[in-house]
Amino acid sequence: MKAIAVVPGKPDSVHLADLAKPAVDDVPGGRGVLVKILRVGVDGTDKEINAAEYGAAPPGHAFLVIGHEGFGQVEAVGPNVSEVKPGDYVVATVRRPGSSLYDLIGTNDMTTDDTYFERGINLRHGFLTEYYVDDAEFIVKVPQGLREVGVLLEPLTVVEKGIAQAYEIQRRLRVWRPRRAAVMGAGTIGILATLVLRLRGLDVTTFGLTRKPYLNSDLIEALGARYESTADLPILDGGPFDLIFEATGYSPVVFDSMQALAKNGVLVLSSVTGGDRKVEVPADKINLEFVLGNKVMVGTVNANREYFELGVRDMAQAESAYPGWLGRLLTHPVKGLENYRELLDTLTTARGAIKVFCEVAELGGG
Repeated sequence: MKAIAVVPGKPDSVHLADLAKPAVDDVPGGRGVLVKILRVGVDGTDKEINAAEYGAAPPGHAFLVIGHEGFGQVEAVGPNVSEVKPGDYVVATVRRPGSSLYDLIGTNDMTTDDTYFERGINLRHGFLTEYYVDDAEFIVKVPQGLREVGVLLEPLTVVEKGIAQAYEIQRRLRVWRPRRAAVMGAGTIGILATLVLRLRGLDVTTFGLTRKPYLNSDLIEALGARYESTADLPILDGGPFDLIFEATGYSPVVFDSMQALAKNGVLVLSSVTGGDRKVEVPADKINLEFVLGNKVMVGTVNANREYFELGVRDMAQAESAYPGWLGRLLTHPVKGLENYRELLDTLTTARGAIKVFCEVAELGGG
């Protein structure tokens, strides 16, 4: 079967590879789930892997199949699988367990191992292929009514985890009722963070670079949130905020966000920033305000099953509260695995793209 793959360590090596079709029996204990891939979203991670910034092939392979935002339909299940059945729509989680305590209790997204296993990213093949098989433990059912937007679930889980962890941390206060939130960045993650915060009833301001109006700002304001360009309103002038979700990919914004945080506030960092950028910051002032204001800053990466299931619930609520809104994020479809070059080029160069995705197979009817 066809697959879009790269040769890790070799820049711009994306190509069409050939894989044997997996089988349910590849997973021990009768727990296998064979899934036909329908759609796969791509993002900056795929671009960076193709640029040879990171990523490793599975043992025994010279290439890595990319794509970690998979959405598909169950084709067959093993005899000991009761959670899903053929015909169900599903999404697979991304990270697989290692050997740390956190891996052993199902929170492999919090692993302390230096080596991690992520489908489409590191040491495990991804979803930009025709079929995959996995243990039912890592398969999350998506209701039929969400099939048109199911490919958005994986990126949504990044947001779900970060916000859930903020609330979990604030149990230290006994009572924490955040009212004002800010989202730094108006890309895919920033837009989804705005959605989740609005679903929780917060007053949200989302900051981006581009002046409105454009699609991203329209989507944000359709949720009842405010959109502000940092060219017109600096982050520091908009605060203070009880909860800030940072998703810009630009590390200096972190230090501005720290200064815009209210007392007892939480700043969630989701950007993965490479390079060696340096900035000058008012370190004493930031430190003083964090200490005296009981403030928290926390990083979040990846997500386990809990956050995928939470994402499904929020997607269903979003479709009810804001009908058709999620579908507007699916801006740039590319049809067929054979058009892998168009897929990567669209991801890299398309203007106005929110979510670029590959249509691997037809969704089918209801």
